[in-house]
Formats: sequence, C-alpha cells, structure tokens
Amino acid sequence: MTVLHDPHLSLVRDVVPRTPDGCEECLRLGMGWVHLRLCLTCGHVGCCDSSPGRHARAHAAAIGHPIVRSLQPGENWRWCFAHEAFV
Repeated sequence: MTVLHDPHLSLVRDVVPRTPDGCEECLRLGMGWVHLRLCLTCGHVGCCDSSPGRHARAHAAAIGHPIVRSLQPGENWRWCFAHEAFV
C-alpha cells in the first residue's frame, strides 16, 4: 500500500463518532450498509463505497472533509477522497 503525504491531513482532528452504531444517514433512512468510515474532521460516520448510499463519500464532497478512516475492527487505514489515496 502506497501512502501519500496529503495536504488535507491538516484537517484531521481528534474526533468521536457521532453515530457509533452505524452510518448516520442510513440509520435515519432505514438503509443498510457494508462497512463504516469515520470522518476525521467532524466525527461523521458514513457508509463505504460498496454500500448503496455511499454516504462517507457524499459527506466528503458536500462538506469538504476528505479524510476518513475505517471503523472496521482491526483496520487502521486512512483514505483521502480528494486524492483517491491512502494517507
């Protein structure tokens, strides 16, 4: 895995998941998800690109918070939607 030094890393904060039990939008809409992603700027929990809603990517595009990390147990990677790369 190649890791990019990304200027968006300055947006990363110490966050707490706003909806630790699932994707914020999916919970509200009664939808399902595949995997969860945590916005490292504001704590939004969204579903991955394999999920029907793709809410993590939608949040990044709408709000401008591009860096997420996996919320899957045992995973600790981070992804920048703006650069489509691991950071």
